[in-house]
Amino acid sequence: MPLDTWISLVVVLAVFPLMALTRLGPDLVLMGALVLLLTLGVLSPDQALAGFSSQGLFTVAFMYVLVTAIRQTGGIDLIIRYLLGRPQGERRVLSRLLLPTAALSGFLNNTPVVATFIPAVLSWSRRIGVPAHRLLMPLSFASILGGTITLLGTSTNLVVHGLLLERNPDLAMGLFDLAWVGVPVALVGLAYLVLLGPRLLPARRGAAEAFENPREFTIEMEVDPAGPLVDRTVEEAGLRHLCELFLVEIERDGNVVSVVGPGERLKGGDRLVFAGTSDGAVELQQVRGLVPSRHGDSSLEKEFKERRLVEAVVSDQCQFVGQRIRDGHFRTLYGAAVLAVCRGGERVAGNLGQVRLQPADVLLLEARPPFIERHRQSRDFLLISQVNGSARPVHEKAWLAWSILGGVVLLAALGLTSLMNSAMLGAALVLLTGCCSVGAARRGLDTQVLLTIAASFGLGAALESTGAASALAAGALGLADGNPWALLVVTYLVVALLTSLITNNAAAVISFPVVMAGAESLGVSPMPYVVVVMLAASASFLTPIGYQTNLMVHGPGGYRFGDFLRVGAPLNLLTAAVALTLIPLIWPF
Repeated sequence: MPLDTWISLVVVLAVFPLMALTRLGPDLVLMGALVLLLTLGVLSPDQALAGFSSQGLFTVAFMYVLVTAIRQTGGIDLIIRYLLGRPQGERRVLSRLLLPTAALSGFLNNTPVVATFIPAVLSWSRRIGVPAHRLLMPLSFASILGGTITLLGTSTNLVVHGLLLERNPDLAMGLFDLAWVGVPVALVGLAYLVLLGPRLLPARRGAAEAFENPREFTIEMEVDPAGPLVDRTVEEAGLRHLCELFLVEIERDGNVVSVVGPGERLKGGDRLVFAGTSDGAVELQQVRGLVPSRHGDSSLEKEFKERRLVEAVVSDQCQFVGQRIRDGHFRTLYGAAVLAVCRGGERVAGNLGQVRLQPADVLLLEARPPFIERHRQSRDFLLISQVNGSARPVHEKAWLAWSILGGVVLLAALGLTSLMNSAMLGAALVLLTGCCSVGAARRGLDTQVLLTIAASFGLGAALESTGAASALAAGALGLADGNPWALLVVTYLVVALLTSLITNNAAAVISFPVVMAGAESLGVSPMPYVVVVMLAASASFLTPIGYQTNLMVHGPGGYRFGDFLRVGAPLNLLTAAVALTLIPLIWPF
């Protein structure tokens, strides 16, 4: 093979372990690989930058704006309020949750759908008496299954369809063509989650349950030296009869007062350790003269009226991972004070300033209202939700936002305009009608996903232009022994394995030219293989790192790595069996 072919193979193969085993974001890894190939002359500038002008990329971007409008107007909250209700029995609870989740994920990107549902599910689970960890993993899996129903369901479907159009416009798929396979796959998967899922789901304690138990949740506050509590007794300060809170100890000048009597006088700078619930923590925030425990220099003013309690799930991309909260100056950077840390369903005891953060840690923060919007799309956090209420959405425009999305789907389904054009018109309408502000639309764009998609196109072009795709296809054909159906099975298995280790978009785009070359070598239609790539890339059930929604529920659900394998492996086998049976019947070789 020529040198360029070897360089392409080595660079692309090096991408997989970098994304799976390091903390580098997939966008950084793929952009770095793209720059390297461009520098070595394997790719021309036009080939390297072709992904940034792809129809699939722009369709995904416009869909993010539409989803932001739905969220800004409380549109998904309407679904939660009217569909969830108060069912009896765990299987009925799962049915009531999973069916609307899958249906919504067929038309909205599943990541924001899950992000919106998680806070509601945590609250709902307490009301109906079902532990949250019994619901959160099925929630993530249902959103993934729903994404296989239409081209709009996931960005992967849109990206692969965009690649197909660029290669052969005559093979364009309709908006609901995937439903012939996607609906049976989703129904079988949902039935498995409802009927067998409860038996396989682990007995874990999620973050919400840990925070509910007064013995499992600790809040640290300090006495403001300039506040009214200095020199008052605990009784006089009103700290003896707080609802759902108990003053455990006082740390003063390096000494600990472990038995706090009602006559103990408070001093400025005293660190007070309370045990209680997150609801009790809301009450604690209203006590004048108490401030969050200081872990370094503070950029917060001593007093501000709009204090908010926020729960945030730490991402593996967070710059504070491995650092102590005190040393990293968390409060200075984010303008938020850490009140408590929950890890694996249990609170982290000890001095919070000494805690070293890990991925999937759940933080209870005190922050200003802008913190939520400012960091909702940050790579440092997988999920941010407010504990004591949230900003009021523009509910009166919720039906308008849904109507605009419905119009986008209708235009694309009837073939009156392309999917990209209809999504672009919808994005413009939600901005013009005030369903979504320009600032919110800008923040709603997931730049990490968009850069990952664009860079993946460049790597796919490198595999194709250097002949590496043909070489890999020849190897796959050897495994399949020239049998089209065997090649279909090999394609599904390889892409499903890749998507469990790296992002689904990267797995799909890099494998696309390989399977297309294989189909051409056999002289058969490429459509079965295109659909297999779409479905297999979405089958991210084996690991929490395979898909964003799995990572989002990992911390709040208190799950372990093996929990996903226990529930996800049978689901992967079921979806593979249904897909590989139906695809050749609907799209013959």
